[in-house]
Amino acid sequence: MAVTDEAIEKIKGMIVSGALGPGDRLPKESELAAGLGLSRNSLREAVRALSLIRILDVRQGDGTYVTSLDPQLLLEAMSFVVDFHRDDTVLEFLAVRRILEPAATAMAAVRISEQQLDALTAQLDRLGENPSVEDLVACDLEFHRGIVHSSGNSVLCSLLDGLSGPTTRARIWRGLTQEDAVARTLREHRAILAALRDRDAEAARSWATVHIASVEQWLRSTL
Repeated sequence: MAVTDEAIEKIKGMIVSGALGPGDRLPKESELAAGLGLSRNSLREAVRALSLIRILDVRQGDGTYVTSLDPQLLLEAMSFVVDFHRDDTVLEFLAVRRILEPAATAMAAVRISEQQLDALTAQLDRLGENPSVEDLVACDLEFHRGIVHSSGNSVLCSLLDGLSGPTTRARIWRGLTQEDAVARTLREHRAILAALRDRDAEAARSWATVHIASVEQWLRSTL
């Protein structure tokens, strides 16, 4: 194992074991290096790497701290990597969304508040029946983000937020080239919302699956 990897593993072990918790300040570099049996250089490289993925927060003149370890913060690193996707991987992103988003929608059916349902309804009403493709896709992103947020699972919410970006271009492309794409998307949104109002988790799951699968099916047929 490379010395930097070893240093990362040892710091990770301290966090996982509870020796260091969210918000805790790391010991001074010299003390920590001696305590872990590491060189100060390898420790420095490990700290730099862990700060890039939001595990540690290096504050100049103050010290190094463990971050909050909040899922949304930690998954920012995944979102950064996702931004480098190639067009030929969009189908794979859609496949992952098709697995995760219906589950989140089903969870939201029993957790979403009436106020949140009213907000989603108002969002669709403002969009109208003949929106531009760009407005529809922007609304689509916010619509699903609101539902997933209502699932109550912050990890799932962060994962899906990171996965939504790579499929945006495909959704715009579909809206511009498939004849009934806009009307179909609006119908599916209303069906998902109706299932949520009925607190019908399985219907909500099914409509969310249909909604994502229709984009996936169209993209597969055009590639």
